[in-house]
Amino acid sequence: MIATTTIFYDTRRALKDNTYPVKIKVTYQRKRKYYPIGISLTKEDYQKVFGERPRKHYKDIKLKLEAWEQKAVGIINSLSTFSFHAFEKAYLNQQPRGTDVFSLFSSYIATLRKQERASTAISYNNALQSLKQYWGKKTLPFTTVTPEWLTGYEQYMVSRDKSLTTVGIYLRSLRIILNLAIEEELLPKASYPFGKRKYQIPAGQNVKKALTLEDMQKIFDYKPQTKAEAKARDFFLFSYLCNGINMKDIARLRYRNVQKDKVVFVRAKTERTSKKNLKPIVAVLTLEAKEVIQQWGNQPTEPNQLIFDIITDGLTPEREVARIKQGVKTVNKYLKRIAQNVGIDSNISTYTARHSFSTILKRSGAPIEFISESLGHHDLRTTESYLDSFEDEAKKKYASALTNFRKSRS
Repeated sequence: MIATTTIFYDTRRALKDNTYPVKIKVTYQRKRKYYPIGISLTKEDYQKVFGERPRKHYKDIKLKLEAWEQKAVGIINSLSTFSFHAFEKAYLNQQPRGTDVFSLFSSYIATLRKQERASTAISYNNALQSLKQYWGKKTLPFTTVTPEWLTGYEQYMVSRDKSLTTVGIYLRSLRIILNLAIEEELLPKASYPFGKRKYQIPAGQNVKKALTLEDMQKIFDYKPQTKAEAKARDFFLFSYLCNGINMKDIARLRYRNVQKDKVVFVRAKTERTSKKNLKPIVAVLTLEAKEVIQQWGNQPTEPNQLIFDIITDGLTPEREVARIKQGVKTVNKYLKRIAQNVGIDSNISTYTARHSFSTILKRSGAPIEFISESLGHHDLRTTESYLDSFEDEAKKKYASALTNFRKSRS
């Protein structure tokens, strides 16, 4: 039996400042112990930290808490035989996992892989390789990463046609590593380069991705010229019809997720990050969505059988990520051909289906609360970021209402 960990919000007794401590709970053979990590939050702040998409310093707090839990998991995995005594000795007196930015990065990535968080490990490794390419040396001292250094890295990336979104993803990973370095007393707090009056990570441009209802009809009516086009179109439409389900969740669907006229699933994205109250997403299976399953579904239709052939059972986390990534790449390739054939100018991709689902529902008058629940969001502000602007024709219609008094004169 292996010990398990979780982030525990201890509301049994408030501190003097009316906050409650956050701890790491370790459970082994039904025995539980709680380990303080020096972080306390109000109930309101705790809810914001563990919302669907925490923003600004709430996201930093969440990532810091996850780093503490990962530290605990790493110790448990390193013990040949678990005991609370051995765990506490290592947890309270653990030696630093790195002597510079790059080595701590590598150690953190190794922990992610042990936890089978392959997608996150790949993202962090991409950030590490990018930083290494920019720096050009084998080691990167923690104190070398100053606001000026970060500005130089941003300019370097932009000069190589990398988007600010990519820059932001990589630098948020670096920020976590530096926070971890501070916790392990490898970097003085005064040398922390991020924040107000220091370096602020750029926000990526919010590119509008939703299609209009008319464009969606063009894709529905399109007659595929090849089997590959047909499969790409059908996966795109299945995503659109099933609450904007992404390709990773489509790949993980099993026939047990299909319940009569609906499909019920938990997003892979929230299975690990949301520790409590995992609310499944319920999508109505329209006739068209059922036809996609009938056309491309695996046989036999047993409960544990994966519905689609994007992945197979028994894959390593890394291989599963690679298969899904290849599936997305293939679908996107043929979606672009379809868009060109039907006269859609937008840069269409699998992600377009999710934005189109939410935006078209908004334009039809659906309450934002319904859209938010359908997408699996815990915060309405997250849903609002998905919602695209209205079409130009709709804007003209509403603008004309401003001078309706002219009609009354005629």
